[in-house]
Amino acid sequence: MTETPDPSWLVLILAGLLFMDAAMSVRPPKFIRDCLNGVHFPREWWWILIVIKLLATAGLIVGIWVPGVAFAANVGVIAYFLCASVAHIRARFLRQEFWVNCLGFLAVSVLVLVFAFFV
Repeated sequence: MTETPDPSWLVLILAGLLFMDAAMSVRPPKFIRDCLNGVHFPREWWWILIVIKLLATAGLIVGIWVPGVAFAANVGVIAYFLCASVAHIRARFLRQEFWVNCLGFLAVSVLVLVFAFFV
């Protein structure tokens, strides 16, 4: 295992995707609103998801130079999307938003962790 990502571009792709997701969540399009409403996530707490995604983005970028930070941020992103997956399953909200957004991000996050830190 490496302490900094190699190749670092994988981590930058994940950071870019998370940043775009956070930016879209400021004024969420229908598919994000449907997703959050589908899992019964309270509207007054939607802002915290933006903060979490922006902090993860920052951690991934800083971690390119600071050992261990990108790894921790990547693990945190995986935990975030695992929790989101559990929320979807518990709410029985298994529509396209679950398969594409939630599981898609989870898969990308796991692949980045494996190929940037272990392979």
